[in-house]
Parts: sequence; C-alpha cells; structure tokens
Amino acid sequence: MSDPATTWPEGVARHVLPRSSSTNSDALRLAPQIEGKAWIITHDQFQGRGRRGRDWEMPKGNFAGSLALRPDGEPGQAALYSFVAALALADAIAAVAGPSARLALKWPNDVLLNGGKVAGILLESSGQAGRVTALAVGIGVNLFAAPPADKSAAFAPVSIREETGITVSPEDFLDQLAPAFAEWESRLLSEGFEPIRKAFLARAARLGEIITARTGTAEITGRFEGIDASGALILATAAGRQAVPAADVFF
Repeated sequence: MSDPATTWPEGVARHVLPRSSSTNSDALRLAPQIEGKAWIITHDQFQGRGRRGRDWEMPKGNFAGSLALRPDGEPGQAALYSFVAALALADAIAAVAGPSARLALKWPNDVLLNGGKVAGILLESSGQAGRVTALAVGIGVNLFAAPPADKSAAFAPVSIREETGITVSPEDFLDQLAPAFAEWESRLLSEGFEPIRKAFLARAARLGEIITARTGTAEITGRFEGIDASGALILATAAGRQAVPAADVFF
C-alpha cells in the first residue's frame, strides 16, 4: 500500500464547521442532499458519540469529522466501511506522526499509537426496506491532547502531539485522511472485502494472542485467530471457534 496521496479526492465535498453537536448527525442530515460524498469536520464538537452510547470527548485541537455517503446497500456491506476507515486512519496517522510511531489496529474500530488509544470510529446509518441509504463514517483523533482516561476502557487515551511532539491541525490531517480513505474505499468497491481484511489483519493488535471479547451479555476469551468475510472476530475458545460480530475487546 502506497503512502496516501495529498491530492483531494475528486467528487468529494469538504465542510469545516466552527461548532457542531455531532458531525455524524450533520452527515446523516446532509447525505440525502448530496450526489457524491462529503467530509464534515468541526473545531468544537460538544455532543460527540462513541460506540454503545458512550460520550466522545474532544479537547481543543483534536480531530472530529465524518464522511457522509450514500452506499445504497445492505447493512452488512455498509459495516465494512469501519475497516476502510481504520486502514485510512493508520495511513494518515503514519504520514503525520513519522516512522517512529508504533501503530496498530484494534478490532473493530480503534487505532492504537504506542500502545494507547489515539483514534476511534463510529458508523451510523439510516435507510429503509433493509437497505442503507445514508451512512456517516465518524472519526475522532486525538491530535493535540488526550481526553481524561475512562477506567472502564481497554486502553488509556494518548495523543499524537504528546507521543511524538508533532502538532498537526484538523484541516491538515483531513488532507491526509480523505485521500487515504478514497484509496481504500476504491479497493473495497473494486476488489471486495478480502484485500481489506488481509490489510487489517497485517496491522491488527494482538493477532494470535489470548484476548477477551465482551458483548454486553457474554464474555468470551480465546485466541484471536482473525476476522471472517463479514468482519466478525474469530476466537479459538475452549468450546471451539466462535465468530463474534460485535464486542468490546480487552487484552
């Protein structure tokens, strides 16, 4: 995979908002009105959301943005955009943080920098008749400062500036992220999920090691063997191989 180009992808709009309650909410409102795709970022997101209804805090100088698009497909296909976003984030962070940054992807939606959580992804969608007609790919990156640690989280938060000494603006980060996302999305649409799956596993944290997946109703511990064609986590447990479609993972 080549380094992300810095050329803005063709047919993709760009909106920079001084303030937003949630860029994902903005993206879902905007999606039905656009022909192509649109990135929305803000300098002040005051009601950001994480997975499972958690709050996403945004210290000043960090990145909060969403890509609005209209995939018009099944929910399972739309869910694969989480892996596209993770790979694009890894490329963009590597481009701005330099070769000394140790990056890894934590299934299903986090990016780790030097062992701490530096970025997260949240997909939200709307549609009808079993089809996703509007998709928001929400992304938060600790560019400047890490938010307060959450005792229930699997990893302590870190920021690019605090870990590497490098300061990058949200606009400059988007200049790296948008082309990287377009490149990985192009591969998904032209080649299917398999190259995305392989690229994700090549960067996956703790592949081959014992991890615990908490689904909200169960806790499953086993060896992390990979992800399947739907993006589900594959664990080798005492009861056999299990596919876990959604969970929080702890190492």
